[in-house]
Amino acid sequence: MIVSVGTPKMPGLAEAIRDYESRLAHYFKFESLEVRQQRITPSADTGALVEKESQALLDKVEAGLELIAVDERGAPWTTEQLAEHLGKLAVESKPGIAFLIGGPLGLSSGVRGAAHQMISLSAFTLPHEMARLLLAEQIYRAGTILRGEPYHKGR
Repeated sequence: MIVSVGTPKMPGLAEAIRDYESRLAHYFKFESLEVRQQRITPSADTGALVEKESQALLDKVEAGLELIAVDERGAPWTTEQLAEHLGKLAVESKPGIAFLIGGPLGLSSGVRGAAHQMISLSAFTLPHEMARLLLAEQIYRAGTILRGEPYHKGR
């Protein structure tokens, strides 16, 4: 499951996200949910906006799922590490994972603290829509690794 703030607005990017997220059903029980992005104004209390978005993310997550916060402060995982983690959860019959992606203001410290893991997708700062695409593609690639399919060329 990916739970993210905002709906992708750029047509090409939105189409690519839909494409990769639709492919995930071939490998995993998958769901993508969105919460409303708060309006950022010059006078807005950005801390309150982040808290509101972050709480909305948490409210969408089913009990028992492992929370993984996608955050620039997170650990950099390789595709192989992601595949290994997903495979381990499947073998252990765990209910699954909820990857949480914040909006332009990021995630609250409460979400980062509640997360079982924090991962970073890149050393670059990515727009949240781009992070969603990259994450969906990496989950898809992890699925191909777990099934031994040729999409992943390896090293």
